[in-house]
Amino acid sequence: MCLGLPMQIIRREGLRALCQYRGEQREIDLSLVGEQPPGSWVMTFLDTAREVLSEDDAKKTLAALAALETVMGGGEADIDALFSDLAGRDPPLPPHLKPDKPINR
Repeated sequence: MCLGLPMQIIRREGLRALCQYRGEQREIDLSLVGEQPPGSWVMTFLDTAREVLSEDDAKKTLAALAALETVMGGGEADIDALFSDLAGRDPPLPPHLKPDKPINR
């Protein structure tokens, strides 16, 4: 399984950028998203940026990764706080999974 990491661009040279995730710096290929200015957030997979993120979306993803790390380590976490965008709501079904007619059982 490949896990995407949100990284912030520190500096860029053409389609290569030095990016940071939780203090770790890596050189990232920007070929799939084009040149992005320093300060931008990108979702990276295997040292390749695949999507440009808003700062808000990057922060939500960072919180979700922190929650996952805490739970996998056996620690307790305020899951609702770390998944604030999901807490207190029922996820809607995507249109292709909604029945055309109510199902009678």
